[in-house]
Amino acid sequence: MSTILVTGATGNVGRHIVSALAAAGHRVRALVRDPHRASLPAGVEAVRGDLTDPGSIEAALHGVTSVFLMWPGLPVSPRVVELIAEHAERVVYLSADVTDLRDGERPVVFHQEIERLIRNTGLSWTFVRAIDFAGNTLGWADQIRRGVVRLPYGQAARSLIHERDIADVAVRALTTGGHERAAYVITGPESIPQAELVRIIGEVTGRDVRWEELPAEVAREQLAAAWASAEFADARLRAWAGFVDTPERVTDTVERLLGRPARTFRSWAEDHADDFR
Repeated sequence: MSTILVTGATGNVGRHIVSALAAAGHRVRALVRDPHRASLPAGVEAVRGDLTDPGSIEAALHGVTSVFLMWPGLPVSPRVVELIAEHAERVVYLSADVTDLRDGERPVVFHQEIERLIRNTGLSWTFVRAIDFAGNTLGWADQIRRGVVRLPYGQAARSLIHERDIADVAVRALTTGGHERAAYVITGPESIPQAELVRIIGEVTGRDVRWEELPAEVAREQLAAAWASAEFADARLRAWAGFVDTPERVTDTVERLLGRPARTFRSWAEDHADDFR
């Protein structure tokens, strides 16, 4: 039986991948920083490793045929991709909604850089390009508890995806054929204004929560401080402004791959209601 290595194995997406693979009888190896503290399903092998230290993951790759790779905003290390290519046959990379780079074009975001590194190996690859996580709305939790979410662009319509759908697509790509050299853009089933997302969370949690429109210039200072990056804050604000007139796109990729519709934002909010209480 082949072994599948899962990076980010205890994270929001990785833990669901590990559980699904183990439940289906696959041999799973979980890359974690502290194997003694990792809570994993029975039969899953925990190995110590850190993507910031390429040497630490080499042992974890021995005997591995497939890898689920996610890169949580860390500096890119080409050696990690080289090591995966030396040991494995297939990689499924959790990317974002990015465009393919032309020859000689410089990457704008790190996902493009990693995708290019993977393309240049002999690996069979699949890119799962998640448009944006529903879980990012957990950043509103403190404001939800206070009853008011103050942000700009309440009418910016988002097509956020449930982390379980990301995991299910990744598992399908890891365990079935026909996904080589595919770049799947996956979204939720509908595009919903941010103010409506807040209303849904309030309804699910039994709270009276409202949206209060905040001027973009005021929000920029707050977001730049929270994210420690004025550049990232500016990029997010530009995107939200664009989604007011042109809602974030919706794809049918999840339904085509899994044979069922993507989970709704309401279902995500129900799964995470306690996180907002």
